[in-house]
Amino acid sequence: MQNFWTFITQHFHWLLFIILEAVSVVMLFSYNNYQASVWISSANSVTGKIYEWQAGVEHFFSLTQLNEELTRQNIELEEQLEKMTQQLLDMKADTSAYAKELKRDTLENVRLINAKVVSNSIGNADNLITIDKGSADGVQTDMGVICGTGIVGVVYLVSPHYSIVISALNERSRISCAIRGSSYFGYLSWKGGDVTRAYLEGVPRHARFKKGNWIETSGYSSIFPHGVSVGKIEKIYNSNDGLSYRLLIKLSTDFAKLRDVCVIDDKEIVDRMRLKEAANDSLMLMPKKE
Repeated sequence: MQNFWTFITQHFHWLLFIILEAVSVVMLFSYNNYQASVWISSANSVTGKIYEWQAGVEHFFSLTQLNEELTRQNIELEEQLEKMTQQLLDMKADTSAYAKELKRDTLENVRLINAKVVSNSIGNADNLITIDKGSADGVQTDMGVICGTGIVGVVYLVSPHYSIVISALNERSRISCAIRGSSYFGYLSWKGGDVTRAYLEGVPRHARFKKGNWIETSGYSSIFPHGVSVGKIEKIYNSNDGLSYRLLIKLSTDFAKLRDVCVIDDKEIVDRMRLKEAANDSLMLMPKKE
């Protein structure tokens, strides 16, 4: 014991220095958003690898259930494709070639980058997801992320081999969504608490819908294409100002079981973003009217 106290006394100034440094680093990254973002990005490679090892163990024990879910989803997709093909056959005489052409046109501009979730939080106000794909795999910031059952979130930070996604279960998330089969839209907002439900805000008062209607991505944003499932309308409320509806949505994605996701690399979305940026630049250059 005497030797311990002697060591503490002789090296007290170094111990105090280390403690103060640790406190200052924690305060710096806890209360400064920019430094926190830099830390998240720089730590991605290290923490990402640790999360990947941990997720690998979890994936091993969940493979049976995962395979069952993938099989079921594949069957549902085949049924949907069959129904769509049949509808096309009814609509056009030369449908075989028409269906193939439509399918090719629909998919040629979209590339899905498969990724695995290596870290996922659902109990915070600002939930983030780490995936095992990064810029080396073609992932860029502001790309949409989906899974077999619906939306997941939007890519926020990217390193060569990992990316951080702002989950739809994030109070800062705003995703443009529409009522399936109509042109009425609003934005998806999560208010914390229940991780299976969110709200569709800003739906116009003249919109026509009912409980049980599906909500999907509107395609009006530069992130998600049209038609990605979001969930079903469970309850209908008035907005705080009474000028619109506020819809409670039962989400189609189970974030607590999220394992495999896809990042959407859509050329058409990129073209729309570039066109929008060019239009904004043109407006900035136009002389103001007196």
